[in-house]
Amino acid sequence: MAIQDGREELYPSLRKEILECQKCRLCERRLKVVPGEGDLYSSLLFVGEGPGQREDQQGRPFIGPAGNLLESLIQSSLGLKREQVYITNIVKCRPPENRDPLPDEVEACHPYLIAQIGLIAPDLVCILGRHSLHTLLNPEWSITAVHGKTFRKDGILFFPTFHPAAALRSQQVKEELSKDFQTLRLLVKKETRLGD
Repeated sequence: MAIQDGREELYPSLRKEILECQKCRLCERRLKVVPGEGDLYSSLLFVGEGPGQREDQQGRPFIGPAGNLLESLIQSSLGLKREQVYITNIVKCRPPENRDPLPDEVEACHPYLIAQIGLIAPDLVCILGRHSLHTLLNPEWSITAVHGKTFRKDGILFFPTFHPAAALRSQQVKEELSKDFQTLRLLVKKETRLGD
């Protein structure tokens, strides 16, 4: 996919809209909105579920224990730095007590996620966990059944895998996540500009 010009000009208005959002109840208790961050020209985009406590405090995605694991996998398995990819979530505000995002909250945030994907125009989207899987591909699918496989939709290759937070709770899931990142490494080399 050709690199689009003007992303730096378009992104600030999208970011501002996300930061000022009041579309659902999550805005009532948030400390900071977590719009996402990374290379606007990256051909690899990661989509998680939603901010946790540390993310809510700092306004950055994946900076707690799950984020440390994700960053480690990006470096060790993909040979990339965090700054070379783009990382976001399906909801941009922390659900209270880290509960699952509710359907209307996901729906309220969905236009922002679609706008981010459209603006960044990645070749490959790595889906982290079942909520992202249900939002981006199919609400009937199980992450256990489809992780490590690829699915093409709207010209973009999607690669679902487990959420790093789930890997912190289960050694078996952590091993599967590591294996999936080895597959992801091959896809990055084959499908994206990052493999050049």
